[in-house]
Amino acid sequence: MPQGLLEALDLVVAKRTSGALPGDHRAAGLGAGTELAQLRAYEVGDDVRHIDAAATARTGVPHVRLHVPERTLTTWIVLDVSPSMAFGTADRLKFDVAEGVVSVVGRLATRRAGSVALMTFGSGRPKLHPPRASKPGLVALRRAVGEGVAPDGQADPHALGQALRRLRSVALQPGLVVLVSDFRDQEEWVRPLRAVGARHSVLAVEVRDPREHELPAAGRLSLVDPETGDLIEVDTSRRGLRERFAALEAEGRAEVATAFRRLQVAHVVLSTEGDWLRELGRRLR
Repeated sequence: MPQGLLEALDLVVAKRTSGALPGDHRAAGLGAGTELAQLRAYEVGDDVRHIDAAATARTGVPHVRLHVPERTLTTWIVLDVSPSMAFGTADRLKFDVAEGVVSVVGRLATRRAGSVALMTFGSGRPKLHPPRASKPGLVALRRAVGEGVAPDGQADPHALGQALRRLRSVALQPGLVVLVSDFRDQEEWVRPLRAVGARHSVLAVEVRDPREHELPAAGRLSLVDPETGDLIEVDTSRRGLRERFAALEAEGRAEVATAFRRLQVAHVVLSTEGDWLRELGRRLR
């Protein structure tokens, strides 16, 4: 991966999340930060180390300085490992692109003292790898992604919604959620995503393959639906069939894009064809 492009993406991600350096993210309550929250008279039980000498000398009454607590950014990656992610007819598989996105986001998330967590869905119950910082966080990402995708026919259409609901229950502090999926054959995910977006900044990365948009005129084909395992025989030499397939696919992708737009979720579309990393950089700018 080009190091120069990664540096540029780092600036973009930091800008999107209002900065990933300690002190740029406000936590609830009062704590040991650098931004002044309150200057008040000393009360029994206050930490004497917080006494402000200047205010005490000026008023003749002991005063303490209370600061806004600092926290680092936690990035939550929600990764689709359903069987359809193993599809690819261009330069690589969809899961190869997803793996690259996880690697880039993980490196950017941990570069500035932040932590990264991963939740996978689409293969049984959603699996959570808790937030970790620095090298342990990246190692955990690589191990989790190395498990690959679920076998054909074992997809759960409700997996994305379940993953988002679980994420909302464990990610209590505001952070960045990066959702990586092809968003195919998934149901009931709009409402949970709206709830997640109310607390976190959300970036949806949709991965596509060119062959999903249109069928080639290759005669009679036997196709297997990776999500359900069903065998389908089609005659791709029929022009009407190819046009109907393209129209249904365009309608489905438009519905996904409209849902993200209504939820005010940033949406990036990557393809298994071409340079997905540069496309990610251009769209994030």
